[in-house]
Amino acid sequence: MQAVHFGAGNIGRGFIGALLYQSGYQTLFLDVNDTVIQELNQQRAYEVTLVGTEQEIISVKNVSGINSSTHPAEAAEALGKADLITAAVGPNVLPHIARLLAEGLKVRMRTRKDPVNVIACENMINGSSILKKHVYEYLNEEEKQAAEQLIGFPNAAVDRIVPDQRPGNILGVAVEPYYEWVVEEAAIKGQKPDVAGITYVDDLNPYIERKLFTVNTGHTVPAYLGHYKNYSTINEAMGDKEIDTILQGALAETGEVVVRQHKFDREEHAEYIRKIIGRFRNPYVSDYVTRVARGPIRKLGQNDRLIRPASLYIQLTGKEPVHLAAVIAGVLLYENDQDDEARRLREQIAEKGYEKTLQSVSGLEAGDPLIAAVMKQLDNMKR
Repeated sequence: MQAVHFGAGNIGRGFIGALLYQSGYQTLFLDVNDTVIQELNQQRAYEVTLVGTEQEIISVKNVSGINSSTHPAEAAEALGKADLITAAVGPNVLPHIARLLAEGLKVRMRTRKDPVNVIACENMINGSSILKKHVYEYLNEEEKQAAEQLIGFPNAAVDRIVPDQRPGNILGVAVEPYYEWVVEEAAIKGQKPDVAGITYVDDLNPYIERKLFTVNTGHTVPAYLGHYKNYSTINEAMGDKEIDTILQGALAETGEVVVRQHKFDREEHAEYIRKIIGRFRNPYVSDYVTRVARGPIRKLGQNDRLIRPASLYIQLTGKEPVHLAAVIAGVLLYENDQDDEARRLREQIAEKGYEKTLQSVSGLEAGDPLIAAVMKQLDNMKR
């Protein structure tokens, strides 16, 4: 079986690529990093280290690569022959791979009539659906009709901490042992891809929001508040009692949303929260706070990990999300000249002030109770 995966970065190699190999796939990586692509073609293998109190090394074989920037025709041909197509390139990059993916799917629809599925493995809601929308911009009406019959774009929820890697082996990657890859079954075309580690579900949204509101929301707490308190790493920040209190409180607030919205068992979700916090405490996957905090404007988006659960908490409980508001205030105070979004956020704040900037980036209306809650926490933090 042949898989083609967009993105030969640490997540692509350390998470998706590893599971594909363990499921019997030969995996071809598409990337613009020529150094990595050349190394993949030379070595045809790499190692994934599962880091914790006990380390395990997995050898991933049967891999190769194509530089999709310099060899787009070759990449499109490979896409046309794939039994499964996956992507882990980051939400902002999905539009940039759409044209090449469209060309590959055109090749496939001309030469094969069996279905294929495209799964975007991104930290976002409905990543595959969004990728599909971009791909369809490059298809004519006849091609769209054919794609509706032959090309599946099932959405997925993925979760694995892949920390910043130490210099050395170009291909080797260290990851945490825990992972979750949940895929919506209804959107699959043809047979379900036989990938060990995928959990197929009827309704993906509860799992996406559980992960987004627990893992992603939770990770922002030691990141932004850790930076605010001058910590360098997540592990250092997790040792701070005040940060721990806010983390526990924030996940209690998002947990209330998850349980009420999606009917998860309350005790089971409490155990899920404990497991997630335990993962953040794993010193072997500790990351730099600035890496976890990158992209603050996106993380303040209306449907992202902070604003959406905080707004839902107000709607569902009628209470003020004190701890989530403190984290949002921490994002507004974030400064990092190496981060383009952080610089743009600071520029907006300098021009408009905190309140109007929050309105602008979050989509909240003037007078929204969440804005007042955040401003209250912001005042406390600035004293």
